[in-house]
Amino acid sequence: MSKGTIKKVAGPLVIAEGMRDANMFDVVRVSGQRLIGEIIEIHGDEASIQVYEETSGLGPGEPVESTGVPMSVELGPGLISNIYDGIQRPLEEIRAKIGNSLARGVEVPSLDREKKWHFTPVVRQGDAIVAGDVIGTVQETEIVLHKIMVPVGVVGTIKSIEEGDYNITETVAVIETANGTEQPLTLMQRWPVRRGRPYKEKLSPDMPLVTGQRVIDALFPIAKGGVAAVPGPFGSGKTVIQHQLAKWAEADIVVYIGCGERGNEMTDVLNEFPELKDPKTGRSLMERTVLIANTSDMPVAAREASIYTGITIAEYFRDMGYSVALMADSTSRWAEALREMSGRLEEMPGEEGYPAYLGSRLAQFYERAGRVITLGSEGREGSLSAIGAVSPPGGDISEPVSQATLRIVKVFWSLDAQLAYQRHFPAINWLTSYSLYTDTTEKWFNENVAAEWSSLRQRMMLLLQEESELQEIVQLVGMDALSAPDRIKLEAARSIREDFLHQNSFHDVDTYTPLPKQFTMMKLVLDYYDAAVGGLSKGIPVDSLVNLPVREQIGRFKYILPDQIGPEYESIQRELASEIAELAAKQKEEF
Repeated sequence: MSKGTIKKVAGPLVIAEGMRDANMFDVVRVSGQRLIGEIIEIHGDEASIQVYEETSGLGPGEPVESTGVPMSVELGPGLISNIYDGIQRPLEEIRAKIGNSLARGVEVPSLDREKKWHFTPVVRQGDAIVAGDVIGTVQETEIVLHKIMVPVGVVGTIKSIEEGDYNITETVAVIETANGTEQPLTLMQRWPVRRGRPYKEKLSPDMPLVTGQRVIDALFPIAKGGVAAVPGPFGSGKTVIQHQLAKWAEADIVVYIGCGERGNEMTDVLNEFPELKDPKTGRSLMERTVLIANTSDMPVAAREASIYTGITIAEYFRDMGYSVALMADSTSRWAEALREMSGRLEEMPGEEGYPAYLGSRLAQFYERAGRVITLGSEGREGSLSAIGAVSPPGGDISEPVSQATLRIVKVFWSLDAQLAYQRHFPAINWLTSYSLYTDTTEKWFNENVAAEWSSLRQRMMLLLQEESELQEIVQLVGMDALSAPDRIKLEAARSIREDFLHQNSFHDVDTYTPLPKQFTMMKLVLDYYDAAVGGLSKGIPVDSLVNLPVREQIGRFKYILPDQIGPEYESIQRELASEIAELAAKQKEEF
């Protein structure tokens, strides 16, 4: 164990001398208050330490002690429904111990050492096991079955294993390794946060992560194990979109990282998540959620660590074979913490003062997402989808964090303040957003929803793009300058925007739209467009086609319950055909 003394203090950065035996990324305890920190740079016998707690009052000569291990998280039963800070200190436990203010030097274990969990073995004495194999299960919440896995690097045979109630530090099984040594296993394991957990094989991202949000699933889908960015200015709805995805995405586990967000926003999350009902089970969403709260007034160094803490916990549940959705809100605040630490280290600044390694650090984070075959003899399939919010100053996505993120992620949901001001939610701009998973997931949609899915999507996108071009003409010379077919295009695009893309997250039915209903809604809007174009060829005036009474029913279709979709669709189809035929007959009589 390396021991040294403080030489210099610069905010959250402490320079310690006499640390020649320490290693990069070792966790250290600073001063007599035992503040937690991490070595991020070494020069000779001097170590630069980022301290995860307030450093006021520290001075030269105070002791520094290395623990000899890297920054790690505790993984085991008790993670779900817990609320941690950026370095996995349980905030509820700390409050119970010392009150509402987060004191310095407080040492509370991440997982409860006293609570007993009922362990049910799934292997027997004499069974051969390898790293990643499940040896037993613990029912952590009513929703989540926690699988106890053999730690990485352990191979052998089960010497003893027994069902019973254990705390996380008690031995539940003993493994005899190949060289004859005995390895006790507990319910808990540790893992360094800056190192990705290993897996057998990474799979192609060809299955969509169904979210029930129409603009996402239909136009800009994200794959299971995919990565997405949600950049947008203040008030454009980043947090609401992340809440919707946390609640409705087809994920077994949700990890939500509040990274440098305002305290009142984080309070909203902490208050709302326990009240949100999981639509699959009817129970609280917290029963399958881990929250990491690192508000903007907390030490800046802990903010830098928070996203690594979150993604390591997410990888652990992925290794159990679960589909995990990770929300990072927001990576811009994380990058600001990186910039502050880089400045204190006196590193050469890059663009706008961010460190030159900003892009590679972001890539290291996002590349840990993916759909994989996990370690273990049975090879479970698990996925980790990462969705990062970006908060560019003034909504300008040409700034470095947004640009570095866009080079890495494959889905870009561009939030538009103008749409938000028009009360169009989700305020995802359909002209500037994109998804590179559209092609890889196309086959899945065509096979599992409807063969026409991709063709309808392409037609809708084309209409929206043509509307944008026509709007420029309208603004210059007015609506009367447009031809009748162009007027119909504008009306069809308006119907796509208002009747399909606009979605009310506070409406019981409209908040979530299953894929078959999304397909039917796309079909209805395009059926109207095709019928109107056909009506023009029969000489029906464009104003009559724009004001068809059936359009009101098409607009209300989003509020139809899933079991009424078929009959209602057929009813609207009949009504549409009837009204077009009536107008055509009337036109024929006039001529």
